[in-house]
Amino acid sequence: QVQLVESGGGLVQPGGSLRLSCAASGSIGSLNAMGWYRQAPGKQRELVAVIISGSRTNYADSVKGRFTISRDNAKNTVYLQMNSLKPEDTAVYYCNVAVYFRGNFWGQGIQVTVSS
Repeated sequence: QVQLVESGGGLVQPGGSLRLSCAASGSIGSLNAMGWYRQAPGKQRELVAVIISGSRTNYADSVKGRFTISRDNAKNTVYLQMNSLKPEDTAVYYCNVAVYFRGNFWGQGIQVTVSS
């Protein structure tokens, strides 16, 4: 079993920054991908960023140049550094880990609100 615990969300002003963390408990092995999704009210969940075991990354076009995903394999933790936040970034952010041959695991979600 894999449990994901997210932290670092909150309320920030436009242009501000937040750093989300997601720590995975339990073994996720070395072959996996970790990422962040988000879902705004009334909207579908969308991929924000993903990082695979080899540190290759992929970002949604809407966050490129502003968000940075990283991971600490020793700690089984993935981070999302969010800079230059915009109101449209407001959403519940969900951590996800895809463990090959075992399946997907999700965090409970953490609120990010960007507002004046």
